[in-house]
Amino acid sequence: MLKRWGMTVPLAGVPLVDHAAVFGALTDAGFTDLWSSEVNGTDAFTPLTLASAWQPGARLGTAIAPVFTRGPGLLAMTAAALAEAAPGRFQLGIGASSPVVAGDWNAAEFTQPYARSRDMLRFLRAALAGETVDQSYETFRVRRFRLERPPAVPPQLLLAALRPGMLRLAAAEADGVILNWLAATDFPRVLAEAKTDDPGFDVVARIFVCPTADAAHARTVGRRMIAAYLTVPAYLEFHRWLGREPVLAPMWKAWAAGDRKAALAAIPDEAVDQLIVHGTPEECGLHVARYAEAGVKVPVMALLPTPELEKGGPAALKALITALRPPQ
Repeated sequence: MLKRWGMTVPLAGVPLVDHAAVFGALTDAGFTDLWSSEVNGTDAFTPLTLASAWQPGARLGTAIAPVFTRGPGLLAMTAAALAEAAPGRFQLGIGASSPVVAGDWNAAEFTQPYARSRDMLRFLRAALAGETVDQSYETFRVRRFRLERPPAVPPQLLLAALRPGMLRLAAAEADGVILNWLAATDFPRVLAEAKTDDPGFDVVARIFVCPTADAAHARTVGRRMIAAYLTVPAYLEFHRWLGREPVLAPMWKAWAAGDRKAALAAIPDEAVDQLIVHGTPEECGLHVARYAEAGVKVPVMALLPTPELEKGGPAALKALITALRPPQ
């Protein structure tokens, strides 16, 4: 039996104020973990702060808090506050994010993403332990910063990683790694780059799940997501490294030429079926469990819209959550 089973929160279409019932349903169904993200919806911390009070037994994590959108001190303070609210239950996942999120939307200069991630990881390790930090890092300088309220239980620090350099950094200096946009069959290659002797090293993976038997709907949603994400340079190079260039090159070529319609049409069913879990809820649960068999310690579902959810409302959502429970 899997020890941990996660869901990405908040769920789309459900106001935050109504998430007390959502968090309760997830916990009742056997979900142990609630993981947030931060792009252009909610911030990464507010949903988890609510969950820390509404579900005092749930494990919480950010996947991810970008390292460019907050200064070092503010990120440390925010993480410390949540660690104080949920002692021993919170893991801070950080990552570089993207030029769009950092630069276009947050007026930050997206430069040296590897070095910035490494420097923030090292700063947070010291700051969250209650140390006074007075140091010049490669990408920023901190002068005599010390948390007024260092958490009694510092959160574990996880690093989002794609290719070998960041994967090796996670294995060497973080408490775990956060992975994204992978098929279960990709994990042997990825985890070979994140070797560590630490038995407590966590491997967290966000897995996109479209729980519907309507394969045409799932593939339509999946193609839109693949075109939006895997044309971003970091993800493009990641999947080229994974060996998907023969499958995705036509999409990349059409996208680069500005032909969005042709790019969508160029994505084969094979690629969608590898990267987007779809089928009945029970089939999806079994598929996600294969990620655990491949080495993922914390599979984290990210639910995508389905006709059943759009028509069925809260009752359909609760039934779906129950159906997606961890395999026994």
